[in-house]
Amino acid sequence: MTGIEQALSRRYHACMKTLLRLFASLHALMALLFIGASLVLIAIAANSGWHALAGGLDVAAAQGIIESIGLIAVAVVALQIAQTIVEEEVIRETKVSTPTRVRRYLSRFLVVIVVAMAVEGLVATFKALHDDLSQLPYAASILVSVALLLAGWGVFIQFNRSAEELEPEAMKEAKSEDKKLE
Repeated sequence: MTGIEQALSRRYHACMKTLLRLFASLHALMALLFIGASLVLIAIAANSGWHALAGGLDVAAAQGIIESIGLIAVAVVALQIAQTIVEEEVIRETKVSTPTRVRRYLSRFLVVIVVAMAVEGLVATFKALHDDLSQLPYAASILVSVALLLAGWGVFIQFNRSAEELEPEAMKEAKSEDKKLE
């Protein structure tokens, strides 16, 4: 390599490092926004639950509490997404390019999304049963979506496992990255 090529290579690597730091900073900002949204949702859920209880212990209060639980479930999703972003993109600085990384990354998101959707489906079912039975098909569609998402996720994991067996070194690398979180 000539001196000019070496200088260009160093400049390229310096630019790429700066760009990667910028991405990590943007990911950290997104995580902070998710955390902020989660805190606001928790406050709204607490306020909603408190007002529901202030009206007395009746079916309306139960419905208010169940709606608060739905808000808290969404807040948990926001917190889990923030945690995943921080761990995967800021601390580990992982590159989602191997089957193992993709499975682990998507699984973290899907766990919280499936749980939140299931809670929302139950909240919607409860509301429909007590307020308006015509809304029951919409609640059922949420629960069917959860089932389809779980089934699709299972198929993805099954296919992904086969791909992981072709790249055992990627699994070792993914496990070694976990040590950054200790």
